[in-house]
Amino acid sequence: MDESARPRPMAAVPSGEQSPPTAEELMALVVKGDERAFEQLYDRLAGPVYGLVRRIVRDTAQSEEVTQEVLVELWKTAPRYSAAKGSALNWAMTLAHRRAVDRVRSARASTEREHKATFEAARGRPFDEVAESVATRLERSQVRRCLRALTELQRESVLLAYYQGYTYRQVADVLSTPQGTIKTRLRDGLIRLRDCLGVIG
Repeated sequence: MDESARPRPMAAVPSGEQSPPTAEELMALVVKGDERAFEQLYDRLAGPVYGLVRRIVRDTAQSEEVTQEVLVELWKTAPRYSAAKGSALNWAMTLAHRRAVDRVRSARASTEREHKATFEAARGRPFDEVAESVATRLERSQVRRCLRALTELQRESVLLAYYQGYTYRQVADVLSTPQGTIKTRLRDGLIRLRDCLGVIG
């Protein structure tokens, strides 16, 4: 048999080489304060954590920030991790999901506070200020009278949507009322306002 055709034996794997540690093994070292193990775990988990956070938070900069917070929390709370409750990846993703949702809620609450503050300021404006935005042929007293003829929700919705430039969604958020209800109140309020101004105009 031609020696060149004879199968060559495979090179033996050096006995000193080992497969890389699992995330769970790294976590066990992190629990003991092993910083090198944490660096490896960080590299292993940063991608998946960022991917999950990005899908929830959407904003790139905030997603990177939340990812950092999650991995820092992972380091600080490592002693609480138990392999019996699931993989290290699942634990990290649970932390990531909670942090991401908290960030979204916080941002939403901040926006709502700003809207409400703006609304409260607009609410206190005298009716004659609102009247200046209406066609010049209408007297301020007429606009004031017609706005007062609306229900409170109609009047608030009209002031926010047409005099403050809010969208249906923003008006709904500020008034803590379903969007469908806001649309109905706006429609009814504008009809009443138009009819009132038409009668006295």
